[in-house]
Amino acid sequence: MNPELLLDLGYIGLFIGTFIAATIVPFSSDFLIIGILLAGGDPAVSWATATAGNWLGGLTSYWIGRIGKWEWIEKWFHVKEETLQKQKSRIDRFGALLAFMTWLPFVGDVFAIGLGFYKLHFGRCALFMLIGKGVRFAFWIALYYIFGDSLPSIIE
Repeated sequence: MNPELLLDLGYIGLFIGTFIAATIVPFSSDFLIIGILLAGGDPAVSWATATAGNWLGGLTSYWIGRIGKWEWIEKWFHVKEETLQKQKSRIDRFGALLAFMTWLPFVGDVFAIGLGFYKLHFGRCALFMLIGKGVRFAFWIALYYIFGDSLPSIIE
């Protein structure tokens, strides 16, 4: 994934990049939002675009999990039913609130897939996922305004 290409596409690139980053493709959308802001992007439009793209990508991961079947996991990944039951009990402990954490790098995508796989309530998962992802991008925009142009050197 080439961040410069996505940044050249402006808000469309931001949307595509944040969408892809919320699926099973390992990619950081944090750099994209900072890049758009450094390029002079409007903070409100950048926030809305990044949040929408990342949220819809997360919902895609949820639905990928939702269509999964226990038999497939056991057969293709050699995961025993006992292991799946143990994971389900962990997810059930937090319920749809786990969707707040789908913005986290690496594990967030797994959370989204797990929420779908274990068929947690879609509406609640979608709402909490939206809030979590929105807060994440608001955080990056706030950091940008606190540290300004020096933020890319702080991240590196």
